Amino acid sequence: MHPDLERIAGRRLGIFTGREAVAAGYRPDEIRAALKAARWHRLRRGVYMRAHEFADTRGDARLRHLVDCVAVLVSLGPGPAISHSSAARVHRFEVPRGVDGDVRLTDEVQWRCGRGYRVARAALPPADLRAVLGFGVTTPARTLIDCAREWELVDSVVAVDAALQNLRVSRAALHSAVLAASHWVGIGAAGRAVHLADGRAESPLETRGRLALLAAGLPRPELQVELHGSRGFLARVDAWFDDAAVAVEFDGQVKYLDPHGGRDPGRVLWEEKRREDAVRELGVRFIRVAQEDLSLPRLGELAARTRSMLATGLLGPRRFTVVRTPEPGSAVDDAA
Repeated sequence: MHPDLERIAGRRLGIFTGREAVAAGYRPDEIRAALKAARWHRLRRGVYMRAHEFADTRGDARLRHLVDCVAVLVSLGPGPAISHSSAARVHRFEVPRGVDGDVRLTDEVQWRCGRGYRVARAALPPADLRAVLGFGVTTPARTLIDCAREWELVDSVVAVDAALQNLRVSRAALHSAVLAASHWVGIGAAGRAVHLADGRAESPLETRGRLALLAAGLPRPELQVELHGSRGFLARVDAWFDDAAVAVEFDGQVKYLDPHGGRDPGRVLWEEKRREDAVRELGVRFIRVAQEDLSLPRLGELAARTRSMLATGLLGPRRFTVVRTPEPGSAVDDAA
């Protein structure tokens, strides 16, 4: 590839246009020959990438989508910014499986749709934008609020929980983004998602389980609470109902079948049992929740069992101390 064209393409994942190729000295017949010989790959009309570079993106869904975004932006020209689910992918947020792969953009002056992309018309103040590969992308807070205006509530809370947990956004920034969009369609749903979010949740299962318990009419539990006995730290539990001393653990199969750090599954199971036994000796009761317990046939049973435990309260003296964990992201500077 000509150095002039390679320099241009190198700034945006290897993507270039036919006009840029011509400006670098390639004749139209040379471009056609490169495409026919599969040396170049056509992303969109007049937008190309070297075939081997395109092939390298196929194993990375996030990178592949970013290539699609850049290809659309190059073809549309200046103005639009990456937003909504596309920005969520750029920021590595949790994106629901049902969200389509269309490139989502926002522009201040136009609304349009085309093959594989949608452009929404909305305000884009400079404070709501960051630069990626020379193109605008909405900030983490603006992105989450835009998504929460469209997604199902549970999916939105999963994304916000994970973003807070991973310190990719602050609660203050989310509140500001909600207020800034106070008259936009769907902002009520976004506000509810922020209110329900808790950055102490460490997995989508924990978020979905917590919301399922709330939907069943149960009180909101505290998350990631440490329990200490006379000899010090005993355990940290996923969710905690303090008045009744009831702990909730959300168990995914990967925790035992493929433990973190290559640990032996049998050893992990044994240590988990010993931990729970030590806590039970202090009068704490446990509820374990797996993904299948959140299905409609079993959710009623889970709610009834939890409600029954909460109604009886702690039996005997309180022989443990509760240490609460602050929410991650509560002091994060979103502009960092």
